[in-house]
This record gives sequence, C-alpha cells and structure tokens, in this order.
Amino acid sequence: MFRKICKVITVIGCLAVSGYAQTRAPAPCGPVPSENQMRWQEMEYYAFIHLSTNTFTDQEWGYGEDDPKIFNPVNLDCRQWARVCKEAGMKGIILTAKHHSGFCLWPSKYTEYSVKNSSWRGGKGDIVRDLANACKEYGLKLGIYLSPWDRNSAVYGTPEYITYFRNQLKELLTNYGDIFEIWFDGANGGSGYYGGARETRKIDRTTYYDWKNTYKLIRQLQPKIVIWNDGGDRGDLRWVGTEGGYVGETNWSLLNATGEVPYDMLHHGVENGDSWVPAEVNTSIRPGWFYHAYEDSRVKSLPDLLNTYYSSFGRNGALLLNFPVDRRGLIHETDEKAALALAKAVKEAFAVNLAEKKKVSASNVRGNAKTFSAGMAVDGNKNTYWATDDAITNASLTIDFSKPTTFNRFLAQEYIRLGQRVKAFKVEGLVNGSWKELANGTTIGYKRILLFPAVTATQLRFTITAAKSCPLISNIGVYNAPPILIAPEIIRDQSGTVYIRPADKGSVIYYTLDGSQPTMDAKRYEAPVQTDGKVNVKAIVYDPISKKSSAVAEEKFDISRKDWKISGINDEKVNRVIDGDPATAWYQEHDTKLPADLDIDMGKTENVSGFRYLPGQGRTDGIITHYQFYVSEDNKEWKIADEGEFSNIKNNPLWQIKEFKPVKARYIRLRALRNTQQNDAAGYAELDVITH
Repeated sequence: MFRKICKVITVIGCLAVSGYAQTRAPAPCGPVPSENQMRWQEMEYYAFIHLSTNTFTDQEWGYGEDDPKIFNPVNLDCRQWARVCKEAGMKGIILTAKHHSGFCLWPSKYTEYSVKNSSWRGGKGDIVRDLANACKEYGLKLGIYLSPWDRNSAVYGTPEYITYFRNQLKELLTNYGDIFEIWFDGANGGSGYYGGARETRKIDRTTYYDWKNTYKLIRQLQPKIVIWNDGGDRGDLRWVGTEGGYVGETNWSLLNATGEVPYDMLHHGVENGDSWVPAEVNTSIRPGWFYHAYEDSRVKSLPDLLNTYYSSFGRNGALLLNFPVDRRGLIHETDEKAALALAKAVKEAFAVNLAEKKKVSASNVRGNAKTFSAGMAVDGNKNTYWATDDAITNASLTIDFSKPTTFNRFLAQEYIRLGQRVKAFKVEGLVNGSWKELANGTTIGYKRILLFPAVTATQLRFTITAAKSCPLISNIGVYNAPPILIAPEIIRDQSGTVYIRPADKGSVIYYTLDGSQPTMDAKRYEAPVQTDGKVNVKAIVYDPISKKSSAVAEEKFDISRKDWKISGINDEKVNRVIDGDPATAWYQEHDTKLPADLDIDMGKTENVSGFRYLPGQGRTDGIITHYQFYVSEDNKEWKIADEGEFSNIKNNPLWQIKEFKPVKARYIRLRALRNTQQNDAAGYAELDVITH
C-alpha cells in the first residue's frame, strides 16, 4: 500500500514538473538573429541611392576613365532625398559612396578621383556628409555602399589595394556617425582604366579581400552595423540571387557558414542551415540603377511596386528600393510619385486589422498558460506570442469575426528571436457554414503576407501543418485591401500591328497613339491597331463600377520592322528576334562559336542612331555581355557604329539601350562577343533600332 501511494505521488510530481516546464518560454530552435539583425529586420524597407559619373555618361558600370569634372549635379539636395524616403515609409538610405568606376562621393584623402576634383561646388562638397545630416534631420538611418572593385585604381589586384580599400572604409565608418549597413557588391575583376593601364585584371574573390579581417575592422568601427556581401564570404545578410524584386515563396533566414551558395540557396535559404543570414531584396524603381533620361517612362507602375512589396518583406525579406538620382542631383518627380503612390496603397491596404482584439481560440496552448494564449497573436504586441506545447508541431488558431466579414489579405509573423520554425500552413474561411481553403504557404519567418480573391466569412482558421518545433506566432493580421487596377501590356508585332493586353480580359481599355494621356474620351481599344513608323502608345484600364483607372502603360516604337529580313540563318525560329513579342526568343547556340553575328536587312536606308537589345526572358544562359554593332549601306562595306558591354545585364536582363552618332544604314549587324556564362550561346528576345 505504501509503495502504491509513493507511486501515485511520484506520477503527480512528474506531471507538475512537466506542466511547469510548459509554462516557461520555449528553448530556441536552431540559429537565431543577433540584436543587429533584429534591428535591421524591423526596418523592413529602405532606399538605395545611385549617383556617380555614370549619371553624366549614361553608363551603368563606368570604366574609371571619365574626367571627374563632368560630375556636376548643380541642384543636388540630400534633404529632398530624405524627405521623399521618409514620406515613402522608408526607414533608412544606403548611398553608393563609390561604385565600380572608383569615383568617390566624399573627398577621400586616398584618391584624387572624387568630388574634390569635380565641378560640383568647386570641389568643396561632400555628399556623404550632406546625406548624413539629412538622415539625422528626418529620422532615417544611414548606410554605405563601397564597391570592392575599383576600375580607376592603379593598384587594384595587388596587396596594396587592400590597404587602400580599408583606409576608405575607415573614412566612411568613422567620420559620418552611426552606419546601419555596409554593402559590398560582388562584381570584381574585369576591364578598366586602372590608373591609365587599360587592361583586364582578375582576382580571386574568395581570398583577395581578406574578408575575415575586413569584417573585424568594420565591427570595431561600427559595433551596431550589419554587413551585406555578395563577394564570396558570409556577411549578416544575403542576396536573393536576382535584382528583379522578389525572393522565393519558401524563404528560410538560414544558410551554412561555409560552402558554395548556389541560386537556390540564395533564393530560398537553407531549412537546416547553421547560421542566421536573412534575405535582403534589392531592386531599382527603374530598369537601371543609374539615371537615364530614356527611362523616365519606364518607372515601375503601382501594381509592379505592390508586387515587389508582397514578394519581398511579404515573404520574410527586407526591401531595398533604388532611386537613380538624376543629373540635377534630385530624385526624379516620376520616381517620387511612384514611391508615394506605393506608400499610399500600402497604408490603405493595411489600415484596419480585422483580426485585432477579436475572439480567438487555439487547438493547443503551451501549458494552458495565459502568457502563451491564442489572444497573444492578435493583441497588437510583437513581443508576445501564441505558443504550443513542445511536442505539438501541428496546431490551429481560429478567429471569430462575429459577423460576415470581407477580406483578401492574411499576415502572419513568427517570434523569430527564438528561431524560425513553421514549414507549412494554410488559411481557411468559414463561408456559408462550410470551411473553404483560401490560401496556403510554406515558411513564415519575420513576416509573411498571402493574397487571395476577396471572400466573405464569419471565421478564419489558420492551421500550421508542419513545423521544426513548437510554433511561436507573434502576430496575425487580416485585411481587406482595395483593388488596384493593373496597367495593360502593349506590344507591336513585326507588321506594325499594336496589341494591348489587359490582365483581366473583361477590362475596358482606352488608348492614344500620339503620347497624350489617355482618358475616357480617348479611343476605346476593341481590336489590334495597325501603325507604321514611330508611334508612342499610351493606354489605361478603366473600371466603370469603381470609376477608377489603372496607371498609364506606355511603349514607344520606332520604325516598323515589317520589311526586315534576317540574313544567313536557316532557322525559321530566328524571326522571333523581330516579332515584337518579348516572351519569344531565339538562341544562336548550335554549331556556333562566339563571336557570332546576327545580320538584318531593314529593307531601306535609315538614319540609325542606336539600337535596343532584349535578352531571352525564359532562360538564364545566352545573355550577351559584350558586343559590337556594325552598319552598312550596301551589305559589303561594314563599319563599327558602337561597341562595349551591357553592364549588370546578368542580374538585370531587361532592355539594353545604346545610342551613338547618327549614321545612314540599310543593314545592321549585332556581333555577340561574350556572354554571362563564358560559353558560346547568344540569345535574343528582341532586337530593334533607334532612328534619328
């Protein structure tokens, strides 16, 4: 009898201890973020600023040979930059203090290639200082981009350059106050000016910069900084493998500390990685990173920017959005308008959290403790969270709206200070008394947002179907975002026929052909439109119910290509190069060695002043990086009109526009010299000319 009593007491004691353990905070699951990484993650959204001699030469990557005197942004106003960024909802600005050309936006004492020898302010200016002051005034954090590659430095590629590079780091990290992020581009080792030695230099990106000791220096100078690096060594943050403005729908904030990082790992992270290395999504508000006047009409539309928003920190990333500052030294009005439109749309979409303070229940609560109850996920406090018992990795949380409620957005956040855990989840709505699946996802992390068609339901059920450990959910949001009409797509085929394609086939479209703004008084698009010669097409989608219209879509077309013929290639698919459809492409790859030529007879002599090249959009190979462009009047005597490189085309495979002095020609030839993968493929989605 005594033994039975002892046994009962022992069991009760064990249960009591177990229950107590469940009321304490869960143990961390895998790697967790540092305090520096947490501060960065909570910023969510900040700006890139690109400005250099490139701005005045219409280049993306300068060779380091341009006279610094050409740099003269006479109306430069860093306070304008800060104001725009603040009003856009951004929390900081990263400045390209030195890009690959080597030109410095501060008066570095270690080089003459800087603002101190420019025309701007008589060589007495310091843009880094001006921006540091403006950021302080507007409550923004300051970050610095310093290119490890320097096409101007005579000592690049030698050990001496590392001393130079670190000296510039010391200047930037000691003279301008707190720096929240340092940004190192992975581009390195190529052709350049190199102090007058016009040559190609190569380095081993994994060893040359001695990142271990460079990082040590950085952290000594700026203890609160985070390091972004695509240079072969792990920093605090990672690139996502593209500059298109998105990260993978599955996105772990983890990588392994050593080893190669292929695209798939950059894009999705590593589920069981041994280091916390979250994703930063970098993209530009225009096709290019530096300002080009011809891109004034190519600024991302509101739907494009919203897609970037949802595909970056809506997928457990942070968004770094670039403004190419113009030749005046200002963020262009069109860019400002687009960024503020995004801020307004986001504010409207997330104005009311329909889940906050609503009645909520959970299938399991850790130790049945109020501290970890389902209500912690809807209390508006990011530091509290709903948690389950240790053994529970499948659990659900149900929100009762108490009445039919319409919504189309779902937001969830994990308490990542204790690790990233959720592997899969789904969202259901109680519609007319039956549960209906609305959306599903994989990872959550710091923040995950799902979009789905608007639904009216009385309850919402969030179910975690798989997790690495007991899930910790700090925030749930349910929203009803107003609809955003998507601008239509405009293309013109080889015959000159213009097609305007809406995202919704039932939409009403109005258009103009003279570049004027389309309104409901303009022509209504009902069938393809035949055109010839130069034409500037603008179009909108109009919703007669809401009486709202989309952003304006615009495409400028040069001469018609209806009489164009591609010479010397016996492959009917080659005509995809001039069919007007960016979605089709032709690849010059079989039995071909680079350099390879693509010859076109335009049918008559034109005054050619440039060309446009679009690489194939469906493949990552065959992207031309270096080219020569030839012209001829008789198909016998050819001369070079232009040659060079399509800078940064690997990461930004969009339209490449090259202009030159007008020349008469009937025949044109694009010679592909090299591609991004150093093999013999050359791909073309479209090739067009610019006429004078």
